[in-house]
Amino acid sequence: MQLQFENLDQSNLLPFDGIVNYFPFAFSPEEINHYLEYLHKEISWEQDVIKLFGKTYITERKVAWYAEKPFIYRYSGQSKTALPFSSTLMDIKLRVEQLTGATYNACLLNFYHHGSEGMGWHSDNEKSISPLSSIASVSLGAIRKFQFKHKSKGQKLDLLLNSGSLLDMRAETQEFWLHALPKSKKVTGARINLTFRKMADSCEIGQP
Repeated sequence: MQLQFENLDQSNLLPFDGIVNYFPFAFSPEEINHYLEYLHKEISWEQDVIKLFGKTYITERKVAWYAEKPFIYRYSGQSKTALPFSSTLMDIKLRVEQLTGATYNACLLNFYHHGSEGMGWHSDNEKSISPLSSIASVSLGAIRKFQFKHKSKGQKLDLLLNSGSLLDMRAETQEFWLHALPKSKKVTGARINLTFRKMADSCEIGQP
């Protein structure tokens, strides 16, 4: 069964096994332009290096990792130490917390230059993330399709993410659902994605 969603309010999008709330207009056009300019120029972007099945791949997509503490984030064979939050990132985080009612202490940023860059099926279920906590995804720039797929039932849901939107994934969502950002040659504009999350103190640098 395939479902399509556009411009929905914050009611739960998932039919079962998790909670996903969508805020299509979390930021104003003026805020979007301001934040895009800042994020383009002042974030320490770097290409991602992914290790899969013994092979190393360097992505066109760029990433950055920021947090309130020097958290270490490990995924796909990589280990990143967080840079300190800037005042602008703190401002964005505050808006996200006001809308979701959750708290966050870290942010993984992704810079997609165009629609030929995407993200395959995965779950944000690393042990370093606080269990069942909210993962809040802010989209700025090009409108992109976002997909969910249930891990055992195979049910899929499609959602168009507006520029300035916020997607809140929480509860058992990461346990039961995969998500992806499919590639599209029709999308020519850039998109910056900020995923705010709650990291466990055990992943702070210097911790065993």
